[in-house]
Amino acid sequence: MFSGIIEECATLVALKKEQENVHFTFACPFVSELKIDQSVSHNGVCLTVVTLSDQTYTVTAMRETLERSNLGLLKVGDEVNVERSMLMNGRLDGHIVQGHVDQTATCIRVEDADGSFYFTFRYAFDKEMAKRGYITVDKGSVTVNGVSLTVCDPTDDTFRVAIIPYTFEHTNFHAIHEGSVVNLEFDIIGKYISRMITFS
Repeated sequence: MFSGIIEECATLVALKKEQENVHFTFACPFVSELKIDQSVSHNGVCLTVVTLSDQTYTVTAMRETLERSNLGLLKVGDEVNVERSMLMNGRLDGHIVQGHVDQTATCIRVEDADGSFYFTFRYAFDKEMAKRGYITVDKGSVTVNGVSLTVCDPTDDTFRVAIIPYTFEHTNFHAIHEGSVVNLEFDIIGKYISRMITFS
């Protein structure tokens, strides 16, 4: 479980395909603190550390993960947002994030907001999935590339988020532009409520 508060940007230094899997090797400032089998969120995708060196670590993504997320689009040199799993004795500064990406979205607009930025994203809308909580709601939570954010101006298939300079500089939002593909995880609480309503 994660909070959506990004710790660092990790840089992809190598990738290796093996049958349907891809092994991603990243360089990151907290590599020395990692352990084998530890869970780390990569652009919102929970992956397990499988090997470690002094300066890098490797995680493996299977075919479903590659198809459901933007990890399959990564190239050497790209940055991903990383977060280690939550400590249960700390504050929940973001919101409850599982690290299970629901689908991708595409950035369709970036607007200057006098020092901050508005990013608008469009995702594939499915009415049946929406009934199960796969939606955004005004002032609700959404995870974009692993970042916990507040939804603005949602429609059936779009929403906006406001990005302050700190978030812009310390996450890979500084690399997102019109046409960029990002990972979405919809709010788990909304999914549970939708499920409960279905059976009530």
